[in-house]
Amino acid sequence: MDEQEKKIGVIVNPLAGIGGRVGLKGSDGPEIQRLAWERGAKQESPRRALTALEALAAGARKARVITCPGQMGQSECLSAGLSPEVLPLSVSEPTTPQDTEAAARAMVEQGVDLLLFAGGDGTARNIYQATGGKIPAIGIPAGVKIHSAVFAKNPQSAGRLAAQFIEGRITALRELEVMDIDEEAYRSGHVSAKLYGYLPVPFAEEMVQKLKAGSSNERSALNAIATEIVEHMEPDCLYILGAGTTTRCVTDYLGLEKTLLGVDVIQNRKIVARDVGEEELLRLIEGKRSELIITPIGGQGCLFGRGNQQLSSRVIQMVGPEHITVIATLQKIVDLNGSPFFVDLDDGATSQRLSGHIRVITGYRQQLVYPVKA
Repeated sequence: MDEQEKKIGVIVNPLAGIGGRVGLKGSDGPEIQRLAWERGAKQESPRRALTALEALAAGARKARVITCPGQMGQSECLSAGLSPEVLPLSVSEPTTPQDTEAAARAMVEQGVDLLLFAGGDGTARNIYQATGGKIPAIGIPAGVKIHSAVFAKNPQSAGRLAAQFIEGRITALRELEVMDIDEEAYRSGHVSAKLYGYLPVPFAEEMVQKLKAGSSNERSALNAIATEIVEHMEPDCLYILGAGTTTRCVTDYLGLEKTLLGVDVIQNRKIVARDVGEEELLRLIEGKRSELIITPIGGQGCLFGRGNQQLSSRVIQMVGPEHITVIATLQKIVDLNGSPFFVDLDDGATSQRLSGHIRVITGYRQQLVYPVKA
């Protein structure tokens, strides 16, 4: 087969990520999906898949694309200007993990050279279980929890990476981890991650995210950070605390209980809203002075777009990028090995406003300036 005729399989999990902005910390299972719709959730994955496919179309126009019916790939491919071959698969409504696995097995039978899939850790796990890691794959990040290393840093990077691989400009493959967690435990504030296997991923360091690293217990460093933050808290200002053990140091210092994996709001040293979604957060901060306190994901360096989709572009715009404070221990910064922070937002203008450098509080009266790349 001519190199210009390489086949790329496209699978979209259309329900991936629907629980993120409404504060559900995942999208697995009919009950969670029902609750997400009740809270006004909107589909994120098809739109993010489209962004990746547009980048693919621009970079590899002669790729032979094979996909699934409807929103599992066909609709997004057509919207991106591609002319896909659609597999004769029966797809459930709503779609299920079994649909994803059946699609992946069909892609193996079709002999695709690369599998491009949109979803989160659960989708990556389905892809691995169906393919056994036999074919190269790239994940388009579209889920809530993305611990696995098989995803690109953002949808555009996923599309560009796929194009460069198909065109032969990237040939290196790296076996990267497929991780998933127990969502029920996650919603209770406990992270129980498990390694399921490895997928071969076309590798370019600037486009592929790293495996999420667990945080180390540096209590004295965290206490110093909390002291610095609390000392500068102003009356009546709303302080929005992002997810994570690092931000929890602020509530620990104040004697308050933090939603470990959610977003809480403090005013006058008291919690005024707990585990909020995007819409509730927007109502709370409208017309009020507010500050956003976040921490990068350990080992990855992501500031927005991984596990904190409640902190959307709309929230960031309303707060103002100049009112964002990043907190991190020095060890957390060292563990990035010089890689910049990154953001994965759907609004390019907001992403660009965050690009450049940002102040990071690393201790009491200690700070540094660190690069951010959109």
